Amino acid sequence: MEAPTRTYDAKVDSKRRITLRNARFEYYNVKEYSDGRVLLEPRELAVPFCVSEQTLAMMDAAMKNLSDGAVSEPVDLSEF
Repeated sequence: MEAPTRTYDAKVDSKRRITLRNARFEYYNVKEYSDGRVLLEPRELAVPFCVSEQTLAMMDAAMKNLSDGAVSEPVDLSEF
């Protein structure tokens, strides 16, 4: 097991919070265990992958065309 790089005691304040000194990350995932251990894992928040409204509308139109039978001839991809 890896040795800790920093060790210090912290006191829970009146609102049941603990302050992390010189925290390297803004967000942490917290896991609390029944034996009292608390594990903090740093998290980087990112914007999730989103599909635009226009793309969704185009996909809906394509599926409607498919169900209506308005499709092109099959494309020959055998040379690839």
